[in-house]
Amino acid sequence: MIPFFCTGKRNFKWEPIEAKSIIPNIENATALGAAIAKHDTEGLKQLGLSTATCLVLNYGLELCIKKDRPDGTGHHAFPSTHTAVAFNGSTFLMKRYGWKWGVPAYVVSSFVAWGRVHTDRHDWWDVLGGAAIGAGSAFIFTRPFVKDVDVTISPATFGDRAYGMTATIQF
Repeated sequence: MIPFFCTGKRNFKWEPIEAKSIIPNIENATALGAAIAKHDTEGLKQLGLSTATCLVLNYGLELCIKKDRPDGTGHHAFPSTHTAVAFNGSTFLMKRYGWKWGVPAYVVSSFVAWGRVHTDRHDWWDVLGGAAIGAGSAFIFTRPFVKDVDVTISPATFGDRAYGMTATIQF
């Protein structure tokens, strides 16, 4: 199935969503899915705060800094929003759930940054600025995930004359 969207033009032409619109959101979608699957409500709050901060900072700088894109298609080049969003999700995954989640996400984020430069939408300073904003906002709000540990200690009898304690730890 190919997702479609409306371009917002007068004729409302429907076109397939391009990979450049989907790939930067993979990390945040993965982070959201992981937090939901792990019943990590604190992680959901942290992801929401870091993503909101990332977007507010990024769009605020884009409005203040009128830098032309290398391909001449506009003047909102610095910082790269695609890169900021990608690195925000990657940093959240790395810091919250560890390197097994973070390293693959950083590979995808690096591909996003490379793609933005390769297609002349940004130069390296634009993507470095976006990466710093995304990673920085996630770094500020994200704490490592610690699964609850349940410890139970209770009295026990072992046969007719033996008494003692049992301890159970569940992670």
